[in-house]
Amino acid sequence: MTQADPSGALPRTLAALRLPGRIDVSRGTCYISRTMRLPVTLERDETGMIVAECPAIPGCVSQGKTEDEALANIHEAVIGCLEVRAEAGLPLTVRVVEIEVAVA
Repeated sequence: MTQADPSGALPRTLAALRLPGRIDVSRGTCYISRTMRLPVTLERDETGMIVAECPAIPGCVSQGKTEDEALANIHEAVIGCLEVRAEAGLPLTVRVVEIEVAVA
C-alpha cells in the first residue's frame, strides 16, 4: 500500500500508485484496481461504429461495432494510454468536470 504524502500531493504515475495494472470496464466507466474511476463516452458515428472516448485521458479513443466491443477496446486503450503517460512522467489524467446549462 502506498503511504500518504504529508504534503497532500497525489502520485503522478502508475508506479507511484503501485497499481497492479488490472482494469475492469462496466457500462461506460473504467475501474483501475479500486483506486481510479474514469468516465467513458459512447457515441455512434456516421458509419454506425460506436466510438468510445475517455475524456480524462487526452487522445484516448477507440471504437467497436457494438457497445460491448467498444468498451472492450477502450479498456485496452486506457491501459496503453496510462502506461505511456506514466512512462513520460505526465499526470495520468486531466481534470474532468460537469457544468450545468439551461436548455431551451
